[in-house]
Amino acid sequence: MTTFEPMRVFIGFDSREDVAVNVLTHSIQLHASKPVQIAQVRQSQLKGVYTRPRHPLQSTDFSFSRFLVPWMCDYTGWALFIDADMLCLGDLSELWSLRDDRYAVQVVQHQHSCQAGRKFQGEPQTPYARKNWSSVILFNCSRCRMLAPELVNTASGLYLHQMSWL
Repeated sequence: MTTFEPMRVFIGFDSREDVAVNVLTHSIQLHASKPVQIAQVRQSQLKGVYTRPRHPLQSTDFSFSRFLVPWMCDYTGWALFIDADMLCLGDLSELWSLRDDRYAVQVVQHQHSCQAGRKFQGEPQTPYARKNWSSVILFNCSRCRMLAPELVNTASGLYLHQMSWL
């Protein structure tokens, strides 16, 4: 008998995007060829753990709480975090099969050029290096022990999103 571990997927939740979360969930399940466990990263379920006050440059409720995914997985196995405003057009098992134990995280590295100003829901748009790399993160949870609630609650947004903690 072989051991089977489903893909663990965490979707960021912001009440302004509740429809988007459901669309993403549906699109993941629609294309999945293997079982997927989907959970939402909701601040209301992290009370007492996620204590960070909302920052004026924070676009969504999950801007920083996404980095608690390894903690939520008890720092074991692999987990995928996805921003709520995504749409899955293929089988996530293809992405899941790219997991590489040499890395703590795997992201899509790209050059994103944006202008300072406003974006989604009138939130501030802030250009910075590695912009949007944290929109989809494949976490090797055992190698992300530094992402404890204490760090996630206190580290700067740039420190977290630019993966300086690695």
